[in-house]
Amino acid sequence: MTTAVKKTISLPPELAKEAEEIARAEGKTLSGVIQDALRSVRAKRLKKELGNIQGFWSRKAKEKGILSEKELERYLHS
Repeated sequence: MTTAVKKTISLPPELAKEAEEIARAEGKTLSGVIQDALRSVRAKRLKKELGNIQGFWSRKAKEKGILSEKELERYLHS
């Protein structure tokens, strides 16, 4: 069983109204809408971090002249 942690948050009136409208339209609780929004932000942040990591290692590979997967395999097995 999952344990929920209760938190009190403040929202500007227009954002609170929009969140409540989304909850009604999607048949969710307000808490569910906020949870979905936080999960979405977390996924976006992780995707950005992954892109940064990929970019870093891509630059490192290019510095070593590794431009394809075959060249990477050869480099790793040598």
